[in-house]
Amino acid sequence: MTAIDNLAAVLAEIRAAEQEAARRAGAVRLVAVSKTRSADEIRPVIAAGQRLFGENKVQEAQAKWPGLKAETPGIELHLLGPLQSNKTADAVALFDVIQSVDREKIAREISREIARQDRRPLLYVQVNTGSEAQKAGIEPTEAKAFIDMCRSELGLAIEGLMCIPPVDENPGPHFALLARIAAEAGIERLSMGMSGDFETAIAFGATEVRVGTAIFGERERT
Repeated sequence: MTAIDNLAAVLAEIRAAEQEAARRAGAVRLVAVSKTRSADEIRPVIAAGQRLFGENKVQEAQAKWPGLKAETPGIELHLLGPLQSNKTADAVALFDVIQSVDREKIAREISREIARQDRRPLLYVQVNTGSEAQKAGIEPTEAKAFIDMCRSELGLAIEGLMCIPPVDENPGPHFALLARIAAEAGIERLSMGMSGDFETAIAFGATEVRVGTAIFGERERT
């Protein structure tokens, strides 16, 4: 199957999961994760109508997305991977959504760049729902205070939350935890669920799911 076929299948599965969870049709948006994919691999998916894409690295995105965005109006580009402080200016300039606001230093850098560039990407706080030492994200117990600080002290409009559950655990409790934190903070956007668990995420209230492998296929191992 081609990426276009896979895209259609994933969209159908999302619609079915919405119906199963008694969600309204169209409540969940698909972010096609295009990291490591070339512009030529991405173009057919854009031509098929997909407009939301996610990348993990600023430098990689800079190499292909300015041209792709110029070719097709309406692309919404999401940064999903950790943001290094020295890449903050580039990220604010290129991305429409930054899903990985994960520490105070980055929040302050983003605030400065928004003021300097007068460009306001949507911002999501990444929550480390599994408290994994090797994984980025705010601790769940600290998330509400961090969101409040971003809003009140830095003037950042935090629009969403994002999480990546531990690979060896049932994702359901992690999605439920993220939804609970969002409700406490008055946040409606929930980015959770990937190729292997997006249907579960939709049942727990995801508004965006991040799917790469199920669309583009397995990445070649180097």
